[in-house]
Amino acid sequence: MSRFLSSRLKGLEPYVPGEQPKIDNLIKLNTNESPFPPSENAIRMSAEAAKNLQLYPDPECSRLTETLAQKLGVAKDEILLTNGSDEILNFAFMAFCDSERGAVFADITYGFYKVFAQLNGVPYREIALDENLKINLDDYKGTDETIFIANPNAPTGLYYEPEEIEKVIASNPDRVVVVDEAYIDFGGRSCVPLIKKYDNLLVTQTFSKSRSMAGARLGFGVGCKGLIADLNTIKYSTNPYNINSATMAAGIGSLTDEEYTVRNCNIICQNREYTTQQLIRMGFDTTDSKTNFIFAKHKTIDGGTIYRKLRERGIVVRHFLKDRISDYNRITVGTKEQMDSLLCALEDIIKEETL
Repeated sequence: MSRFLSSRLKGLEPYVPGEQPKIDNLIKLNTNESPFPPSENAIRMSAEAAKNLQLYPDPECSRLTETLAQKLGVAKDEILLTNGSDEILNFAFMAFCDSERGAVFADITYGFYKVFAQLNGVPYREIALDENLKINLDDYKGTDETIFIANPNAPTGLYYEPEEIEKVIASNPDRVVVVDEAYIDFGGRSCVPLIKKYDNLLVTQTFSKSRSMAGARLGFGVGCKGLIADLNTIKYSTNPYNINSATMAAGIGSLTDEEYTVRNCNIICQNREYTTQQLIRMGFDTTDSKTNFIFAKHKTIDGGTIYRKLRERGIVVRHFLKDRISDYNRITVGTKEQMDSLLCALEDIIKEETL
């Protein structure tokens, strides 16, 4: 770092994104991307919008907001579109946390929560997952902090029903509860309907996973009118044109092709269950994932070894160094062919390591 960096940022630990290796014939199962391309509607409408890139995009994202509001059954002023769900999460830290209102989240969860807290000078508290790697929701009831809960959680993949999350929301009427639903389309029910009942709930989602648009960077938050107005204040004080025209159009195209999204999610869920059963047969323990990834560890072979030996075979998964999960690898669910290649490679590795 240079000598000019602000002293308040010198201890900042930046988020480490999943690697994007440039390897020929790579099977990439490390960043929870969809194995399927965006819908044809999304591609076509994005290409059409690109013809007018000399113009600024609509800062209100009017057409996309209206289309999404209709899908979710909420009002247009209860939605804010952002540059990926990371941006709405950062906005939430900026709007609803400060030196007196800290943040609280799990110790093993999406890594950006800690980074956003540090970046914004927000005191934060991490609560340990229980012995089964689950969030103990009772730990978040009646707290004096802004609450961030990933549901399903990452990297564990574990999910809570909205009725269970609601107890946390109800017990903290004077603090905002942010429910991060990046993976909700792979087997869970959304908390979005609860925004009609609670003015302290913000639900965030993304087009990156289930809608095959990770490269487009499109996310959103859903909450009561007042919360969204607060977040719009942050948006218009930082970057009013946060969604580019091509991404906006792709988002509309995706929403008009819901059958395609549902079909892809169903295939991914089927491949997840198939792969999970095969992994268990091979001596792995897995969590009950409700996401587009599997969190797995072998009973006798450490996670680092499996990660390295898979990489040698042209398959990349995500390995974490944190003590409690260092034996696990997070495996993105791809096509059936990709999953079979993974399983064959793991069979070979297990034979090598048990000779």
